[in-house]
Amino acid sequence: MSAAAALFPLPRRSVVRRKFPSLRTLASLSPSFEPPPPPSGPAGAPGAAPASYFPKKNQVLELDCESLAYKGRGVCKVSDTGFVVLCDRALPGERFLGRVTRRKGSYAEVTKLRTITPHRDIVDPPCEYAQYCGGCKTQNLLYEAQIRAKEQQVHELIIHVGKFDVRDPEFRNVMQPIIPCQLQFHYRNKMEFSFGIQRWLPKELLDKNREGMDEPALGLHAPGFFDKVLNIDRCLLQSEPANKVLAAIQECWQDPCLGLSPYDVHSHTGFLKHLMLRTGRDIETGLPEVMVNFVTSSHKPDLLKPLVDKVSAFPEVTSIVNNVNSSVGNTSLGEVEYILHGKPFIMETLRGLVFQISANSFFQTNTHQAELLYRLIEECANLRGDGSEIVLDLFCGTGTIGLTLAKSVKHVYGYEVVAQAIADARVNAKLNGIHNTTFIQGDLNKIDENFGNNFPKPDIVISDPNRPGMHMKLIKFLLRLKSPRIIYVSCNPATCARDLDYLCHCSGENGPYRLRSVQPVDMFPHTPHIECVCLLELCQ
Repeated sequence: MSAAAALFPLPRRSVVRRKFPSLRTLASLSPSFEPPPPPSGPAGAPGAAPASYFPKKNQVLELDCESLAYKGRGVCKVSDTGFVVLCDRALPGERFLGRVTRRKGSYAEVTKLRTITPHRDIVDPPCEYAQYCGGCKTQNLLYEAQIRAKEQQVHELIIHVGKFDVRDPEFRNVMQPIIPCQLQFHYRNKMEFSFGIQRWLPKELLDKNREGMDEPALGLHAPGFFDKVLNIDRCLLQSEPANKVLAAIQECWQDPCLGLSPYDVHSHTGFLKHLMLRTGRDIETGLPEVMVNFVTSSHKPDLLKPLVDKVSAFPEVTSIVNNVNSSVGNTSLGEVEYILHGKPFIMETLRGLVFQISANSFFQTNTHQAELLYRLIEECANLRGDGSEIVLDLFCGTGTIGLTLAKSVKHVYGYEVVAQAIADARVNAKLNGIHNTTFIQGDLNKIDENFGNNFPKPDIVISDPNRPGMHMKLIKFLLRLKSPRIIYVSCNPATCARDLDYLCHCSGENGPYRLRSVQPVDMFPHTPHIECVCLLELCQ
């Protein structure tokens, strides 16, 4: 039995009775390894592995990391036992000491204490926060090794969770090599920072220097904590104009004369919650446009005025907005939005189209790589070009994918649950003079038997769900619909593999669809995230 089966037992194939596996389980999936071997001799014999091995909580172990699992955690084995252990920030080839923090059935989780032998592809991370920030977990891993690990993860998830037979001659042509990202830094067009009442430092730094610990913070959440913020002056993932804005705000927001207070997530007091920075491009000049979004607990424009005056002096800043979120939740979405400077949106171009991006609208976070991603989707669509085809765009967001195909098809029908995204999609269609699109707000997790009655049978279905993947109701609808072609765009290869299994193996080994290609794309270097474009064709 494979480690995938040990860590992730799947029920028998049945569209009716199958239940979705836990995303917590999927997140820790590691299909690369076999479980501990059976003992080779009598218990206690020299060199014999124990019949069963379960480390205790807080036990310190010597571990060897052998590969990266989904979400970037190192997959390790306890020396002389083969017991599988997952560890954050452990990298292939590294030997280290780790303390057991949690046991989960057939495997355990550990925290790294000390490296004994460094990993084989070690590099010096250029970011001073890389060792502690939760964003760039693999910045100290050679980029070529990063993409090799991501490609391996997708391949093994498709085999072990998707249940595709690697011995099948057709499968050899299905898995495509991963496409790397040309921009390894400054590729994100959106970053969200949080305000906190107290700066967080890891224990090893806290023991050496407690100076400034009582000061508030503006930065990113510490890994695993919703209430701890690592203060950050510059992020290498966002654009340089956005970094200039972040530095300017860091210089002044703590001035006692301004009377600004960070939000306390425990007492639910304070004013400043989040700072969101988005970068676009002027469609005429090509110069960067920056949107600054202050998320606050109440509407007090006089308090924000000094910050607005400071950052509006940057020529790149063309929009400053204030989203007011009075709830106790930690979301950056506002109940009401106020325009403090400039226009309520910024612009961007993608695949020859122009897009209007508001503070809360969804847009591909890596614009440069999105050009490539959408080209791959268009190639998978294999459009006839005669304007006769119908496209169903599920989880359409602001309509970017459907709009890039609209010029070559008869009509695009897009569905999305977020009302603001649908409004943006309709605006973007008008901006580009596209009139053969229909964008509808609707929750695709709650469809009923009437879904599909208000649009013709599509020739092509594009599904781009969020991390949980598609709901079983939607999968059953697609199995009944029998569209000739499905393009599944996924940001989570674990749930993607699960859904591909449903679509291709719903009634045993031979389901209605055949998986023709899986193309991994690295959209986010130095992070564990992987994008995939999968093509399924209806069996004839």
